[in-house]
Amino acid sequence: MPIVEYNLLRHRVIPGLDRLDVYQAQGGFSAFRKALTSMTPDQVLQEIKASGLRGRGGAGFPTGTKWSFLPNNIWPHYVVCNGDESEPGTFKDREILEGNPFQLLEGVMLTSYAVQAKAAYIYLRGEFSQIANELDRRIASLEAAGLLGDNLLGTAYSLRVYTHLGAGAYICGEESALLESLEGKLGMPRLRPPFPAVYGLFGKPTVINNVETLTNVPLIIERGASWFHSIGTEKSPGTKIFCLSGCVNRPGNYELPLGTTFRKLIYELGGGILDGRAIKAILPAGASSSIIKATETALDTPMDYESVTAIGSTLGSASIIVLDESVDMRWLIHKTVHFFKHESCGKCTPCREGTYWMDHLASHILDGYHIQEDVVLLANVAGQIRNKCLCPLGEFSITAVTTALDQFKEDFLSQGS
Repeated sequence: MPIVEYNLLRHRVIPGLDRLDVYQAQGGFSAFRKALTSMTPDQVLQEIKASGLRGRGGAGFPTGTKWSFLPNNIWPHYVVCNGDESEPGTFKDREILEGNPFQLLEGVMLTSYAVQAKAAYIYLRGEFSQIANELDRRIASLEAAGLLGDNLLGTAYSLRVYTHLGAGAYICGEESALLESLEGKLGMPRLRPPFPAVYGLFGKPTVINNVETLTNVPLIIERGASWFHSIGTEKSPGTKIFCLSGCVNRPGNYELPLGTTFRKLIYELGGGILDGRAIKAILPAGASSSIIKATETALDTPMDYESVTAIGSTLGSASIIVLDESVDMRWLIHKTVHFFKHESCGKCTPCREGTYWMDHLASHILDGYHIQEDVVLLANVAGQIRNKCLCPLGEFSITAVTTALDQFKEDFLSQGS
């Protein structure tokens, strides 16, 4: 399968794409002009729906369908871009924000037009303060160019775009906790329903999409839904940025058609495993994913939403962490549950208490004490967390644990660390 031309990481082959003049010289904002002058908001929405674009933040939900959930009898509408990017092993959105920011901004603007939002917010993790400053400068340049503000391109449509920094909390990547933070409250998940499409930012209908998702929108409007559908697979069209890290020779971001195999990414593009060691397992969606044992069948599995689910995990944000034969699964689960314990907001008891006890037990197991008794207890605690939490963090905290205990029993038999 050949590597397609860059659609999202175009800055790698177009120097200076982060400058407005260069972006416009490459056709930038032609999609926004096209939408405002020759398409209705519903036509933009239907084009995105026809493209089959799915959310690139983790859930893989159809983007156009998500937009269509906003009711047209409650106003105003808002658009929120989720740039929190807190998942361990994920670093794709940062590259877009730094290298191809105007394509993201155009995607935000097109989404806002499609749902008739007059205000859009780009929520960034606290560590992205420099990126936020640069985005503010670029937003000001769009206002000066007449591409943001009032009565855009001679139409009645007006739009303002704002950036907002969080404080580095993983939980704020969850969309309802993000909205709470954006409103100036403590970042904790909301009870749902109601969902953000009906009761979102400031209690009004809100679209929330990931950075990578929105960066696809301008090219779809410019080139058409059929073009987008010609890339990837039937149910998972388009390209995806795969964040490759772990025990590989060439970690980094790789933009590839959805449906590319794990083997091609890891061995052909990623240069194989460090020091020629054997591959042991794959975390396909960062620390929150179920572990895949790296069998020949798994390595030949296409990286798309359906195929990865079929082998017992999820593609999520496609943060591919590779584990070689030197990695002890006791160490791995200790690292993951310690992270989730630290990042739990504490709002619901199963997550707050469960992650604490999983962290305690995983530490005990790693140190080699009472391994078998603690393994049984750890599995029991994970089972008590499942399906009992307000948001996905609790579920994420147990996936590596349960799959490691199930698929790598031999790692939990030895005594001593």
